[in-house]
Amino acid sequence: MPTERVTFTGHSGDRLAARLDLPEGPHLATALFAHCFTCGKDIAAARRISARLAAMGFAVLRFDFTGLGHSGGEFANTTFRSNVADLGAAAEYLTARDMPPGLLIGHSLGGAAMLRAARHIASAGAVVTIGAPFDPDHVTRNFAEALETIERDGAAEVDLGGRPVTIGRDFVRDVQGQALAEDIAHLKRALLILHAPRDSVVDISNATRIFTTARHPKSFVTLGDADHLVSAAEDAEYAAGVIAAWSGRYLDLRRPAPPVGAPEGVTRVTEADPGGFLQDVQNGPHHHMVADEPEAYGGTDRGPSPYGFLSAGLGACTSMTIRMYARRKGWPLEGVSVDVRHDKVHAQDAGTAQDTRIDRFTRRITLEGPLTDDQRARLLEIADRCPVHRTLEAGAHITTELA
Repeated sequence: MPTERVTFTGHSGDRLAARLDLPEGPHLATALFAHCFTCGKDIAAARRISARLAAMGFAVLRFDFTGLGHSGGEFANTTFRSNVADLGAAAEYLTARDMPPGLLIGHSLGGAAMLRAARHIASAGAVVTIGAPFDPDHVTRNFAEALETIERDGAAEVDLGGRPVTIGRDFVRDVQGQALAEDIAHLKRALLILHAPRDSVVDISNATRIFTTARHPKSFVTLGDADHLVSAAEDAEYAAGVIAAWSGRYLDLRRPAPPVGAPEGVTRVTEADPGGFLQDVQNGPHHHMVADEPEAYGGTDRGPSPYGFLSAGLGACTSMTIRMYARRKGWPLEGVSVDVRHDKVHAQDAGTAQDTRIDRFTRRITLEGPLTDDQRARLLEIADRCPVHRTLEAGAHITTELA
């Protein structure tokens, strides 16, 4: 997945550091990601969700708010309003690159800021919040013991997750004066709320309030046992998959025509986990899947193995071929299912003269409906005519090129 390191001008004129994750295949849409309070663009959840969305055809811009990470400016001088203004600047940057953001994603306080900013980003058609508070003031609970000092001295250094952060009086006063009910009620964009029931930082009751305040179309999906930071890889990947599938119903995704000679499109496989075997599989512009290996072989078992995909191809082709023949004949075939098992056997056991091990696929076909014995026998013969069956039996020529 290619990633551009870019900068753009924030609300106060400071340069904000960003990463633009780009899809290697067709660019279907652009997303803008806002990180959680005092976090940064490179937090695990932002990085993982952006990477998975990029593999699914989304370009994703994630950036450090003013005064955080590699961005310029002083965080102590920022406010909730300035975060919203930074989001507007990010959207303008993407629009100037002819990549107007259609999907807005905000995590925690970034989600609250995105709910406020969305109404002013004309290109946005869908908004996603992850662990977002209903009231931005919720964030001050993380440093409640320092509020008196901040009000008296104008700023104070607080410990947030083991990191010293200077919080200014303007930020506290601004965030305490914000209410999002009107923004949510008049969002006029599709809304997806993702929240973990066991979130100990922002209680799930916040998600309930956002959902009940919002108008349709709206969706609410829980993130299981995920923590507030969505730090586990499997939770971030699940969130990305839900976001991609959901947004496809509300965004006008630019789906290019398949290349000449390949009506099913090009299948692109991209490594998703360099530490394991997880792969993103994109078949043409429409279909996204994941491939993996079982845990026993060092994988995480989050998707079919390569041989699982091969078995699926054989089973699907077999079922389709049987259906086409029965339909043409007008036979009363009511349903087809094909179980495929793959293993390695000695060639001699498969009836060949070679003393080597070969691949064996065993199909178990179930035909439903009031078919005669002759019809069932004929359909079993037809199964061997499926194109994938013939390809596997005859072998194929594979040409490999270095890109």
